[in-house]
Amino acid sequence: MIFFPIVLIVYYIIPDKVKYLWLLVASYYFYMCWNAKYALLILVSTVVTYISGLLIEKIKRSEDFNDKRKTSLKKWVVAGSCAINLGILFCFKYINFTVSLLSQAFSVIHIQLNIPAFDIILPVGISFYTFQALSYNMDVYRDDIYAEKNFFRYALFVSFFPQLVAGPIERSKNLLKQLAVPKKFNSKKATDGFLLMIWGYFLKIVVADRIAIFVDNIYGNYQTYNGWYIAIATMLFAIQIYCDFAGYSTIAMGAAEILGIDLMENFNAPYLSTSVAEFWRHWHISLTSWFKDYLYIPLGGSRKGKTRKYINKMIVFIVSGLWHGANLSFIIWGGLNGLYQVIGEILQPVRDKVVSVLRLNRSSIGHKLIKGIITFALIDFSWIFFRANGYRESLAIIQSMLTYKNPWILIDGSLYNCGLDSKNFGLMILCIAVIVFADILKKRGIKVRSVIAQQDYWCRYLVLIFAICFILIFGIWGSGYDVTGFIYFQF
Repeated sequence: MIFFPIVLIVYYIIPDKVKYLWLLVASYYFYMCWNAKYALLILVSTVVTYISGLLIEKIKRSEDFNDKRKTSLKKWVVAGSCAINLGILFCFKYINFTVSLLSQAFSVIHIQLNIPAFDIILPVGISFYTFQALSYNMDVYRDDIYAEKNFFRYALFVSFFPQLVAGPIERSKNLLKQLAVPKKFNSKKATDGFLLMIWGYFLKIVVADRIAIFVDNIYGNYQTYNGWYIAIATMLFAIQIYCDFAGYSTIAMGAAEILGIDLMENFNAPYLSTSVAEFWRHWHISLTSWFKDYLYIPLGGSRKGKTRKYINKMIVFIVSGLWHGANLSFIIWGGLNGLYQVIGEILQPVRDKVVSVLRLNRSSIGHKLIKGIITFALIDFSWIFFRANGYRESLAIIQSMLTYKNPWILIDGSLYNCGLDSKNFGLMILCIAVIVFADILKKRGIKVRSVIAQQDYWCRYLVLIFAICFILIFGIWGSGYDVTGFIYFQF
């Protein structure tokens, strides 16, 4: 409410040649408001990848080496940059997890390791900005982008505040090139960006935080709330994490657009997908495409036979699970989503045969609806491992959900005693319906904000005033107006 308007006003009144410096200062201040000393980690990552980019460029232009030697040297530079950056990420995010695994492994052969746990605070957004910085080095290596000579402009690319702590993970050939050009104020982009931010706040404050009350209550007391309580909470968590994460990404896109910068779309109606593979093309698009370009394809992709293709997919999704957190439950979550896709591809001929024999119409609404429901059920089941505190709790929750049969809670009002009364529960359902409708329009290429922007000024202002008042009145502000964090801040 204070920081962003100040950044915006100053940005558009200062000379063009210092605009990027102002954004760099604002970005570091933004991050340092959380923990000032951890800004050094961003600086280290920035310096390492900046120097690596210059070295790669220097090797390319050198006349002292042949092409084979150049390729070898460039690979060593990229490897060194990856080792340093991933080493920092490992120390802050995975060291305790690794120690725990080692202790459990040695305990099997009756050897006890007395290694104390390290008291480390996980830096906010470290996985996001580390991957963004590393992608720059790999893009320079592949000749997809030039090596940036201006250190401060490159530092802004790594630390650009709208998407710094939770993405989207931008590519250098998109964001770095935009930051090289000072922006003039554009009223159309500013209006579009503001509407995006309003939608993001609606997703987060009105919907995600309202659902969180119900989900946290059920998952926090799963021994008491069993059966259908857990099933409903799990379905709602799927909506919660979507609204929470998409809410942040949308706010980031909107803030950047007001500054004249276009960030990539991170979500595209993922729950309207009719297969798990399609879901992952539309969910956290920046990370999914990152793994595809910088891990799946370098591993061989689908070029080395079906077996290798399936192995590569499993590796990517297991690594994706590990990226989300140093916990076996995240690895299981990633592995499940990889396994869904591998099994789906293996069974594709059987599915094609069934469709042919039964003469089913794959383009019919009914067929797509059934596939959509099955896809949601598979994805939703995997979210249990994402939401629960560890894989043992996940298994206990699954057992409780499948063991107890209490469908009457759906109609006897019991759900209104789980943190949300009947009015709040009804409002939640209404808001979810609005989101589904908006995603259907999006899927069909209709942007609601573009429709609003085309209306007369009085209509636009009326919509904005209504939206802001709705968020202020129905938003979940927390006890004593405590700040509610975004789920993906922990990654």
